[in-house]
Amino acid sequence: MEFVVRPVASVREGRSTPEDDFWGGTTCRIELAEGFDVDCLAGLSDFSHLEVVYLFDRVPEDAVEKGARHPRNREDWPLVGIFGQRGKKRPNRLGVSRCALIEVDGRSLVVEGLDAIDGTPVLDIKPWMEEFGPRGDVRQTTWSSELMADYYRPSS
Repeated sequence: MEFVVRPVASVREGRSTPEDDFWGGTTCRIELAEGFDVDCLAGLSDFSHLEVVYLFDRVPEDAVEKGARHPRNREDWPLVGIFGQRGKKRPNRLGVSRCALIEVDGRSLVVEGLDAIDGTPVLDIKPWMEEFGPRGDVRQTTWSSELMADYYRPSS
């Protein structure tokens, strides 16, 4: 079964190249695609954060990984399957990120901390609600905590 998904928006401004760390403080705009009326953003400004689904469109299909690899190619971290990490070379090349909503400005959203680069196709935008966060204790590996240590820190 296959699905056709069309972008609802695009990332504008912000970073122009993908980088692994220091996304904190990074601001950009999410601009609605043609065919989406400003009314689809009604009520969104009542939320502090968004969950954004986007496409890693600059990852070529022949670079997609389906097996295991060392995250960030660090041999001191274990081999981890692509579904056990959040790398961009995923089978469907989908990224999911939560970011702060700074402003709704006409047909665009000003956001902070979205780890997507200028021109990235946005497939969906959802308000973040606490009730969609984890219920109960959260468990994760040491290597993932090490990997994420600087991810959302502001660049110096």
